Amino acid sequence: MIEFTKLHGNGNDFIVIDEFENEIVPENQKADFAVKYCRRKFGIGADGILYISGSDKADMKMRLLQPDASEAEMCGNGIRCLVKYAYDNGYINLGESTVETIADVYNVKTRKDDGGFWVKVNMGKPLTKRSDIPAQGDSDDDFINVDLHDYPVSVVNTGVPHAVIFVENLDFNIQNTAPKIRFDETFPNGANVNFVRIDSNDEITIRTYERGVEDETLSCGTGSVASAYISNLLGKVNNPVLVHTKGGMLNIELDGKGFLYMEGPAETIYKGVTFK
Repeated sequence: MIEFTKLHGNGNDFIVIDEFENEIVPENQKADFAVKYCRRKFGIGADGILYISGSDKADMKMRLLQPDASEAEMCGNGIRCLVKYAYDNGYINLGESTVETIADVYNVKTRKDDGGFWVKVNMGKPLTKRSDIPAQGDSDDDFINVDLHDYPVSVVNTGVPHAVIFVENLDFNIQNTAPKIRFDETFPNGANVNFVRIDSNDEITIRTYERGVEDETLSCGTGSVASAYISNLLGKVNNPVLVHTKGGMLNIELDGKGFLYMEGPAETIYKGVTFK
């Protein structure tokens, strides 16, 4: 039997497996485990499997295995869910803590109020050079705009690669367009694809197609950060930015030193056991 906890951040849902004390799912089975149990209707159902374990660099370590068996470098909604789980299980206290991921070590701050459990994450500085994103091309510009499949696309890495596209209307079939950009040869590691509508000087609404899930998710934390950053950089919005997703809202802020901050909720759905 394998114990698990199901959590979500604005509808972006995850299965958390606790490996703080010992390995629960063998390394050579982790990818297949994600494929099997992330399947909705046939498994538990989730956008990914989060493994929490100890770390030599931080208070905890996060790994994310996705429904297509790939491993993501970072996940904004996922890191909030992992921190919520860590708090609930006594691994951390309210306040400041750190999380190691493949992408970086992230500083987080937690708080509780009548509205729930909130996690604010220092998402670091956005990566905009082609070699850092990574994105193919002849130059290593500091800011990349490319035309892909009839769309002007802004490219940035906010933990994972992101393509940001501005539209006036979000009412369309995302599956007809997003996969072409996600799998475009411009992105050797693939990219999440964000469609952004500017609602006001302080608010945007986005829809995100996530690589690894290979579908639209109700919310994407790194996508919200990328979309808010690009929107502000191009002078379309002020700072901070309220980002609306299908699953809820995230507050994104850029400080004077170039660091991006994301704050949003995390909620436990249920606990259970499954069988190998």
